[in-house]
Amino acid sequence: MTTSTAPAVAHTRTGLAGQLTALGVEPGGILLVHASMRAVGPVSGGARALAGAVRDALGPGGTLVVPAFTPENSDTSPHYLDRVRGLDDRAREAVRAAMPPFDATTPAPSVGRLAEAVRLGPGAVRSGHPQTSFAAVGPSARSLLAGHRPDCHLGEDSPLARLYDARAQVLLLGTGFDTCTAFHLGEYRVPAPPRRTYRCVVALAGVRQWWEYEDVALDDSDFAALGADFARVAGPLVNTGPVGSSTSRLFRVTDAVDFASRWLPSHRDPVLCGTRG
Repeated sequence: MTTSTAPAVAHTRTGLAGQLTALGVEPGGILLVHASMRAVGPVSGGARALAGAVRDALGPGGTLVVPAFTPENSDTSPHYLDRVRGLDDRAREAVRAAMPPFDATTPAPSVGRLAEAVRLGPGAVRSGHPQTSFAAVGPSARSLLAGHRPDCHLGEDSPLARLYDARAQVLLLGTGFDTCTAFHLGEYRVPAPPRRTYRCVVALAGVRQWWEYEDVALDDSDFAALGADFARVAGPLVNTGPVGSSTSRLFRVTDAVDFASRWLPSHRDPVLCGTRG
């Protein structure tokens, strides 16, 4: 889901930075961003200029974090299942055989142009999870992304938990709550969350191999409804305003996660399977 209006001219880095500051992005803070360049509209300088605008609003002491997820190297992900739907066994195996193994340089096309501009930018670091890594730039980047356990997508041993501890902000830059990764940490914090098996291809010591592990069953299918209730109940805790041609939202990771961990048990069947990975 994206929200936008048609722009008259290309947006500038300076103008976007001013709008982000007006929205409430904190100088010196930590910010997790999910963005739709299409919703923001044309930007002079493209995704790199938009990333620069976010960093300008954060200032030199701030840290920008983005998802760098890679469902393309998994045969248990919705991305793979959509790709092989209708294929015979031989064709499916050919798709699996052609999947590139994850390493620190693996592209993350599914997370959008802004996130990729950050991942590829100077000074960026990336966490090591082969499916749900994060990229970040700024003074706190390395400490936030360190220790991302490969069998913990988005739980207590992931950057999301470090962002929670740091009371980071979340910016939905022209995207809807259906993209709000912070809600996944709430899934880990409900009593006895359902679990499932994940599988992906990785490069270990230069050798391509498949790796299977168990983790919480992630499901973002109801995040739009969860987010609508969060925005309604949280009220002033969710700042809403224009950034470029988009309507964007800004809030704390802590508020989103705490609300999700209360909302999910009463709105979900506890045996639902996950949809990510």
